[in-house]
Amino acid sequence: MFSLQGKNAIITGAGSGIGKAIAETFASQGAHVEVLDLNLEQASATAETIRASGGSAAAHACDVSSQGAVREVIEGIAAQRAINILVNNAGIAHIGTVTSTSEEDMDRLYNVNVKGVYNCAHVAISHMVKTGGGVVLNLCSIAAMMGLPDRFAYSMTKGAVLMMTYSIAKDYIAQGIRCNAICPARVHTPFVDGYLAKNYPGQEEEMFRKLSAAQPIGRMAKPAEVAAMALYLASDEASFATGTAYTLDGGALQLR
Repeated sequence: MFSLQGKNAIITGAGSGIGKAIAETFASQGAHVEVLDLNLEQASATAETIRASGGSAAAHACDVSSQGAVREVIEGIAAQRAINILVNNAGIAHIGTVTSTSEEDMDRLYNVNVKGVYNCAHVAISHMVKTGGGVVLNLCSIAAMMGLPDRFAYSMTKGAVLMMTYSIAKDYIAQGIRCNAICPARVHTPFVDGYLAKNYPGQEEEMFRKLSAAQPIGRMAKPAEVAAMALYLASDEASFATGTAYTLDGGALQLR
């Protein structure tokens, strides 16, 4: 079950964290993975790890906020192989309320988290239509479904990602394209460790426990757990699943 043999997947933000875990999981199940990341060094490291384990992968530097950059990379990929799976994982976070969020921060979050998803889907879906369908998977957040303190701009962007997911699923169902979203609660990634080191020096362990306890299950999600859900949704076993947001939140939405 859950084989991706013969499938070609594009994964954005796959140089670290959740994207890296998804890339490695997909490759382990037989997919050829195109690793896209703003940081080419990190993208190359992910691709090399996959190849060292017997998988197939290629690395690309790509700024998802630039449609020109996205078009150049994806068109180059499409010229060599069909695009079967697109995972829109690249994203950035921000802490702030509506009054403390600057215009520059608002634009930065929008350009990556919203426009980045649009850019990649805009280019890749046109190729999926030509080749008979495919799967689009958007990494969203429970921030799209509930009010979180000090997450104004981030929540705005994830709400947009959720609505883009529904729209894509509706507009392309007849062309054989499925589109779903994964909405995790807090995931333990290098971003979390960096955030704690920067904002709570000397208190990292204490704050890590507090952030973990915010989920009723008592811990953060692991990137591999998000990757496992992504694998299911990208596989043929999920062929009846489209237009849905799948929460992976340790009970945060319902059990608080």
